Parts: sequence; structure tokens; C-alpha cells
Amino acid sequence: MRITRHAAALLLGFIAIQSAWSQAGSYPDRPIRMIAPSSAGGPTDVIARAVSSPLAEILGRQIVIDNRAGAAGLIGTDIVAKSTPDGYTLLFGFSGPLSIVPHIVKSVPYDPVKDFAHVSLVASAPYVLLANPALPVKSVRELIDLAKSQPGKLNFASGGNGTGVHMAGELLNLAAGIHIVHVPYKGAGPGMTALLAGEVNIMFNGLSAALPHIKSNRLRALAAGGDKRSTLLPDLPTVAESGLKFSIAGWYGISAPRGTPRPIVAKLRKDIVRALEAGETRERFSALAVEAIGSTPEEFAIMLKEEVAKWGAVVKASGIKAQ
Repeated sequence: MRITRHAAALLLGFIAIQSAWSQAGSYPDRPIRMIAPSSAGGPTDVIARAVSSPLAEILGRQIVIDNRAGAAGLIGTDIVAKSTPDGYTLLFGFSGPLSIVPHIVKSVPYDPVKDFAHVSLVASAPYVLLANPALPVKSVRELIDLAKSQPGKLNFASGGNGTGVHMAGELLNLAAGIHIVHVPYKGAGPGMTALLAGEVNIMFNGLSAALPHIKSNRLRALAAGGDKRSTLLPDLPTVAESGLKFSIAGWYGISAPRGTPRPIVAKLRKDIVRALEAGETRERFSALAVEAIGSTPEEFAIMLKEEVAKWGAVVKASGIKAQ
């Protein structure tokens, strides 16, 4: 009886493997929905469309971008977590709903690590620390000195609680031992408008959104947020060059629901990397001030676990209360 059961188990396993490879062989045979958990026209949406176009050409099927904004990205991300794991519903995810917001919202309806088959990282977008020109500082050190002389008097804008630019400000507070007050807005766009109007003093934001205002001198760039200088602003030092332990950049990746057959994940990963290597994609990314960073599923998973741990520590140290 044991031999029979063992043989049956092997047969079922073989059938499952054959079925998975069969699915991968015909995949995709219909359009794919890629959910971007953000509003149309924002950085996540724009980058998603920049990579989905060449990916659709390689796959030979249409990729429909479905914008599902709300709850700091939780709504769209949860839709994918609960979707059928067949490769036809994908997530164009980013740091907020996958590594930050789960520490801030009490009842997150998914596990960012366990409930997804993370396929490949796609892009990294550097942050830049911006100041309204009326603020009398021209460097990170001058900002720190001013903040220490006026504790609680300066403020920084963000696109909402739990967003990457919010966490960048909190990380700066912790690294420098200062207290610059967080002022959340309903999106990075309104936050930038407030900074331009002088309603707030400083803000971290993506370089692509900030660059036109830096070039027109409507905003002053104090430092780049990543671990290296931006090729678009090579003379701008990083925050870390001021002596702080600081590095942050926005990142984006494509994920599928947990249980998606491995052959489908492998095919998607291979074709995503091909799409990222295309000259057209690199030109689009360069115009958006983002860097292509294709990865393996294993590399994506490791990075995400590190990000979850990092931002959990920052949230705890900052005293941010779960909502």
C-alpha cells in the first residue's frame, strides 16, 4: 500500500509539473492586466507604461495598465494578492505598499513577502532633497544646523503617510538627530506645489519630477538621496557625503500572485529582462531619470525582505503610530 501511495504521489507530482509547463508553453494566450496601485500620470504609472510596451511586444499580447489608487497602494496590491495565480494579473509594485505601509496600517490584507511570486525588479528612481529658495540653506549640513537651532520649526512635505518620500524625511531626522515636522499631502504633486509656494520648507521627491524646477531655480537641490551621485546632476553631492548614514531610492518591480506556476514566472522574468535591455526602454527610462535594474525572483525576494526590515526599524524609531 505504501508503494502504491508513493507511486500515486509521484504520478500526481509529475502531472502537476507537466501541467505547469504546458501552461507556460501556451502563455500568454490572451491580454495581461498589470495593476499599478497609483493614480494615472504618477511616477508608478509612467514607469509601468514605459516597460509594459516593449514587454507586450516580446510576449505578443497586449498588457493593459489598470490604475487602482487608494490607501497608499494597498487596494491595488491586495487585488493582485487575491487574484488567480495564472500569470494574467500582475502587480507593478513599489516600496510603499510592499515594504513601508504594512508597518503603518494595522490591518494590511496581505503579506508582502509570502502572498506574491516576485518576478523581477524593474527600475530604481533616485530621490533628491529639495528646499524652497527662501530657506537660508545650501547644503545638508546647513539644513541640519538650522534645524538644530530651531527644533520643530522647520517642516517637510510628503505625498502621504507611508510613502517613500515620507520615509526619506523620517530617515533624515533619525540620521541627523533633528526634528523636522512632517506635513502629509494627498500625493507628491500637491506636496511639490506646497513646496514651490513656500508653505513647507523642504521635501524629498523623485528626480524626474524635481528636475524642471531645479533647472528653473524655483527649487534648490541640496543633495541626492541614493548611495551615488546622479548622472543627471553629477555636481550634486549625496546626503551620505555630509557624513550621515543615509541611502534611499524609489524602486519598482513586477510581481504575480503566490502560486503562479514557476515556468510562467521564469518566462516573465526572462522577457522582462529582455524588455529592459531594449534601447528604446533605456531611452525612456533615461528621460524619466530612472535606472533599469532587472533581477532574478530570488534577488527581488531578498531585497524585499531587507526593505521590510529596514522600514520597520525606521517606523518604530520614528514613533509613527499605526492607523
